[in-house]
Amino acid sequence: MIDVPFEKRNPRIALIGLGGRGTSLLGNLLAADGQVVALCDIVPAKAEHAASLVATAGQPKPRLYTHGPHDYESMLTGNDIDLVLVATPWSWHAEQAIFAMKHGKDVAIEVPGVDTIEDCWRIVRTSEETRKHCMMLENCCYGYNETLVLRMAHDGVFGDLLYGEGAYLHDLRQILFSDEGEGLWRRAEHTKRNGNLYPTHGLGPVANYMGIQRGDRFGYIVSMSSRERSFDEYRKEHLQPGDPRMAERYVTGDMNTSLIKTANGLTITVKHTVSTPHPYDRVNMIAGTKGIFQDYPARIYFDGQNSDESWGSIDAWKKYAHPLWQREGGTATKIGGHGGMDYIMLYRLLQCVKEGLPPDMDVYDAAAWSAVAPLSVSSVSRGSQPEDFPDFTRGKWQQRKVSAIALQA
Repeated sequence: MIDVPFEKRNPRIALIGLGGRGTSLLGNLLAADGQVVALCDIVPAKAEHAASLVATAGQPKPRLYTHGPHDYESMLTGNDIDLVLVATPWSWHAEQAIFAMKHGKDVAIEVPGVDTIEDCWRIVRTSEETRKHCMMLENCCYGYNETLVLRMAHDGVFGDLLYGEGAYLHDLRQILFSDEGEGLWRRAEHTKRNGNLYPTHGLGPVANYMGIQRGDRFGYIVSMSSRERSFDEYRKEHLQPGDPRMAERYVTGDMNTSLIKTANGLTITVKHTVSTPHPYDRVNMIAGTKGIFQDYPARIYFDGQNSDESWGSIDAWKKYAHPLWQREGGTATKIGGHGGMDYIMLYRLLQCVKEGLPPDMDVYDAAAWSAVAPLSVSSVSRGSQPEDFPDFTRGKWQQRKVSAIALQA
């Protein structure tokens, strides 16, 4: 499925999962003129609310599938859906993506992808066997800064790339201990695994800067986690004695730090915390022989830039603003969705399908990025021993071209 284009058409779209994230995706899809024909959620009221948004946008009311956790199977068995967006809890992503592909649908799964190395291989093999795409909806790859820096990196502005850093540093304690939304399922992930559970927001853009899967690939990972303290402290301060959540045992360290070495000798640091007090930060850093960019706040420095070695402003590099942002940035910013990146991501996905282009990030990217979580867990459990990444492309990463998103679009 390398460089395989979508079948050219105006896709009929279905969504599985209409909680906060799924509903947000739906709003951005409708703003991007996506044709939504079916919706699925285990909570009928959520599906009905989503259907009202479709109707308000001037489209016919979509079919609803709300009869239990497997009703998505009924939705996907027909031939009137072309593209499926999956925004369900993480443990469902692989099963739902594979079912969609086996029933003739292209599929886009929410971050952080799939849970296990075996599931990584399953989505790769199913995509290859069915000739249907499976991509990750990594919105952070479509941010204004990320797309601008991507074009700079591929134009050689930073020189030969050496090192990158990405992170997900986000205090989610209140959300994860809520009685709705992600609080119903995501906190449980912290009772099961100790590693980087959510790597792709920080890692995805850095992987694109470096051309991972396109001339380079992840080689191995070393990971370590701090001890766990913050969820325990939070619940003692905010929950009543006897609350069932007081009996939960958390095993995920409060801070995970992972190091990745690529086949070509580049290195990447990936960090994760959702349980500690921390301003939101994805780091988003790329460094080469000529200069460095780092986000939060955005700043840039080049060799010989000034005598006091102080950071400069990225505003001086606006000529590298991505054409997608030049063309759609006003609408994207108005719509919202994480500063507009959600809209740009879905606008671009629809553009690729409508024009019969390959996806910017494909199933091999989805597999490689997803693999970070289980490999980090394994490394942590073995005293931070290295864990090798599988080569999901089976050697074809050496012949691949630059992702289309790095080029003018």
